[in-house]
Amino acid sequence: MFAPWSINVSSIRARLTLAYAGALITTVMAFALALWALRRASATEELGRVVYAQANLVRGIIHQAEDVGEPVTVIKDSAVGPTISGPVGTLLEGMPGFVMVFNESGRMLYGSAPVRRLEDSDKAALQQAALDAPIGGLGQELRLGRDRLLLVAVTAEDSGSAVSRIVAASSMYSAELAVRELVGTMLVVVPILLIASIAVAYFISGSAFAPLDRLMNEMEAITDGRSLHRRLPVGTSNDEISRLAATLNEMFQRLEVSFSALRRFTADASHELKTPLAVLRADVERAMSSATSRSERMVALEEALQETARMADLVESLLTLARADEGRFDLHREPVPLEPLVRDVFETASILGESAGITVTMENPVQVTVLGDITRLRQLFLNLTTNAIKYTPRGGSVELSLTQRDQRVTFSVRDTGIGISSADLPHIFERFYRADRVRTRVHERGGFGLGLAIGQWIAEAHGGTITAASRLGRGTTFTVTIPVLDGNAAASPPPQPATPAATH
Repeated sequence: MFAPWSINVSSIRARLTLAYAGALITTVMAFALALWALRRASATEELGRVVYAQANLVRGIIHQAEDVGEPVTVIKDSAVGPTISGPVGTLLEGMPGFVMVFNESGRMLYGSAPVRRLEDSDKAALQQAALDAPIGGLGQELRLGRDRLLLVAVTAEDSGSAVSRIVAASSMYSAELAVRELVGTMLVVVPILLIASIAVAYFISGSAFAPLDRLMNEMEAITDGRSLHRRLPVGTSNDEISRLAATLNEMFQRLEVSFSALRRFTADASHELKTPLAVLRADVERAMSSATSRSERMVALEEALQETARMADLVESLLTLARADEGRFDLHREPVPLEPLVRDVFETASILGESAGITVTMENPVQVTVLGDITRLRQLFLNLTTNAIKYTPRGGSVELSLTQRDQRVTFSVRDTGIGISSADLPHIFERFYRADRVRTRVHERGGFGLGLAIGQWIAEAHGGTITAASRLGRGTTFTVTIPVLDGNAAASPPPQPATPAATH
């Protein structure tokens, strides 16, 4: 049963959640750093504008006083430092923060109360920083003890004024406080959001993998080898899980067919071997019996030899098909002229037909060359021909033909034999399949049912096809089609009389 909150660190769900968590944490950290830097720069810029406005206000007060005839009068007091007398001094004393006024020679004409309260070393450092501050800049930072100041300098812009430079400064505590508040908020909120996001991601990934987990349980129940008839449920959403289930169902279908064929193949092979083994055992036991005469013993041994040869043929056929299935059966491909090969098959068929009382004929074959294995092609053609003779009653006929159309050559075997029923026809190329209801009555002991399967493999290995057309009681036609060798041109010989029929 799928548990939404079960944790398995080796599962795809856990790895996916960890990857999501890592990506989320990295993204949030990058966002937090960017937000911190932006907020810090914004707070510093805002403070710089305030200090700049304060310095401009001091400059305006001094200029206004000088315009109305009230010159700046500096009072030197060793106790508190230089101050400005009159209404100007009163206005300046009421301004917050650090304010410093300098003349052209760089001497400080006025220092506000916070400046005057500084220690001498800090005051000297502040004065030097004020003289070095760029005119009109948004700010220059200066650390005094544990406090940091932001300095802004402006000029008097009046050649007749005793004032040359005005510097205002303010503590950066307010700007740093805003940044610290932002960082504190992020330290509280971000972990909560991360934990909630990871938990939601773990739950969503679990929900997404739940159908896959159910699919795995279904597969475990099917893959025991005895339930291949079952199928996985396929959803209607056409998502990845549904397509996977459909693909697996197709695989199970093929496996079911393969397992059924394997079981049938094993049963058929056992059945085919059981009879000759029983006969072989009986013959050996009879030959070993002391009561058996010499002539009977020779008959028993001869029959045992025949059964041994029959089993050897069966094993050779099985080995051929097994190697073909594994792709380990290499064909010795070479240009093969089919006309002499088919004539050789025809001569062999004529001899077999003569002893069976069957007429074997062949129209003039075309002269065509294919790329193939001459031994396997002869096996294919001869197998089809001997089958036609085997299942054609005495007095019937078998006709061979070799024709070409476009870039493909066709070899056909047509007989007037007992035929194959429509129910059996689709299965004749299956291994060990024999339509024995009628055909075994014609021949005392049929074949193994592997000849056509091997023939089909040979045709397909040469890039061709083999088909059959038949009607019960009216004969059968097998047709093999193979591509001709590239550049090969069919050249039919001059018209000649048909090959004399073998009359039997």
